[in-house]
Amino acid sequence: MTAASVATATTAAAQAPDGKIVFSTTCAACHQATGEGVEGTYPPLAGSEWVNGDDAKVVRIVLHGLTGPVEVAGETYAGMMPPWGGILKDEDIAAVLTYVRSTWGNKAAPITPARVAAIRAATTTRAKPWTTAELVKP
Repeated sequence: MTAASVATATTAAAQAPDGKIVFSTTCAACHQATGEGVEGTYPPLAGSEWVNGDDAKVVRIVLHGLTGPVEVAGETYAGMMPPWGGILKDEDIAAVLTYVRSTWGNKAAPITPARVAAIRAATTTRAKPWTTAELVKP
């Protein structure tokens, strides 16, 4: 590896968003710093089947929000998650979801900015939050 390529890699790593910071500034108020959520109001992310499941679903939720009841770990939550797609860049969404999917005992695969960009492009006409019924359709 040349000095120039090391410098480029180091610069890219330094510029990459930190998922933990994105989480603490956009998600922790509702889902708590521990990922445990608020009982009856905001679902936990720790151990969540949504977080650990299909990455496309969780990306869609962050991009466009979620409304209506959602069941997590056997408990139903009826809050509304706001859409973050108009505020967060693909890199930020990938970083925060990779952080969430690898923290608090979660062991799901990382999500890349390219994956977020592809889902954003495929759902660009979406104008309202998702419902769980829409997200669980095959």
